Amino acid sequence: MSNNTTQTQNSVQRHLKDRHISMIAIGGAIGTGLFMTSGGAIHDAGPLGALLGYSIIGIMVFFLMTSLGEMATYLPVTGSFSTYATRFVDPSLGFALGWNYWFNWVITVAADVTIAAQVIGYWEPMQFLPPWAWSCIFMVIIFSLNALSVQVYGESEYWFAFIKVATVIIFIIVGLLTIVGIMGGQAVGFDVFTKGDAPILGDSMGGSLLVIFGVFLIAGFSFQGTELVGITAGESENPERAVPKAIKQVFWRILLFYILAIFIIGMLIPYDHSALMGGGDDIATSPFTLVFKNAGLAFAASFMNAVILTSVLSAGNSGMYASTRMLYSMGKDGLAARSFSKTNRNGTPLISMLTTAAVVILIFIVQHISGNAYEYIVAASGLTGFIAWLGIAISHYRFRKAFAVQNYDVSKLKYQAKWFPFGPVLALILCIVVIIGQDVDFIQSGDFDLNRFFITYMGIPVFLFFFLYHKIKYRTKMIPLEKVNLDQDITMDEKNFHKYVD
Repeated sequence: MSNNTTQTQNSVQRHLKDRHISMIAIGGAIGTGLFMTSGGAIHDAGPLGALLGYSIIGIMVFFLMTSLGEMATYLPVTGSFSTYATRFVDPSLGFALGWNYWFNWVITVAADVTIAAQVIGYWEPMQFLPPWAWSCIFMVIIFSLNALSVQVYGESEYWFAFIKVATVIIFIIVGLLTIVGIMGGQAVGFDVFTKGDAPILGDSMGGSLLVIFGVFLIAGFSFQGTELVGITAGESENPERAVPKAIKQVFWRILLFYILAIFIIGMLIPYDHSALMGGGDDIATSPFTLVFKNAGLAFAASFMNAVILTSVLSAGNSGMYASTRMLYSMGKDGLAARSFSKTNRNGTPLISMLTTAAVVILIFIVQHISGNAYEYIVAASGLTGFIAWLGIAISHYRFRKAFAVQNYDVSKLKYQAKWFPFGPVLALILCIVVIIGQDVDFIQSGDFDLNRFFITYMGIPVFLFFFLYHKIKYRTKMIPLEKVNLDQDITMDEKNFHKYVD
């Protein structure tokens, strides 16, 4: 694809600016995982354990994003990691990654419009409409922002992310002023951080590892969405500049927005505070709300409710974008019906978007009719984010190995991932550890519950179903390194699979 705005009927448009890409990367890392569930991590692992857990997963995500950034800069394509797995590993892996990722974001959109209706109900004047009506309104807004053009989506995400970033910066400033006593009365110092027999500080080595492992799960789900920067590469005005710039900032964003924020929470709120237990979904239990209240800001709960509403809508907005582009990309690659690759004159894959919206509405209806059925639907996509990260690590490792085998000059890469092969290998190992250890309660207690186990790990057999279905139907094999297609031609289709597997 070229950078000019003249597009064919089956092309998306390169209208995402550098600032859009950067803010989309930020928005993917900041959400309810920081605003709400970070309190639960501090309660379970203590302030030091939470810092260690988030730091380790943050490093893993940084390596994953540099791996994705290297491939996305070399081959900027919408729906990136499904395409990379198809070209560099095995078309069946690309097929399974793509459909699972699409399914995951479809469920996310359905969940987000439901959550947004609950959040707006916090304000009594907004209760004049039933929750389902608010959900419908939010769904129309999300669909409209995506349907107009990619530039409208990018601009909306820019401002959604800006609100979240501004909130975290204000929180950090208020928190630091509270710690030293300028706000909220007496200086707190390290008294709260080292209070009592906190986890990690008071645990044995084995107990410490288990509680940190529990934080891995919370942090992993919090950081999911950072890979969106790879999805946007195919619609960036200048991916060779924008993608590396966004990737390079991921580490510092995680350091600033998560590590420093969690440090401040641990300094100001005791780990055994009742409001932090389990990181509940009540806005009053948000550690951000508690810190603002302690600093003397009476409007804290209402302010944070507004921020969380924009955060949820941002997640739904990104979910509609990611799922639509993944379906579009699979249509172009021959992994889905060719009609999904068609776009309108604005470069919007409208058929993919309408199909995605229809499935979102169907899941929303199922959610309200049968809670049990919805629980299994959610379980089916529960591990998709981690599996996608696993696919990124494997694809990048194979990409670099193929580069070496085929005597390509690595120095010619516009952007190089840090610490290869250590980065993708570490990320691969940590992803596997987190996936296997999803049922941390069983590891800690030894009490096996078959139904809980099935729901927890249901995403794995669903992924394997897609993988085996495609492999049996097309009889694909892992592509030999010497035959991996490294040409910067991003057009693939089902009829040309032999190019990648022969």
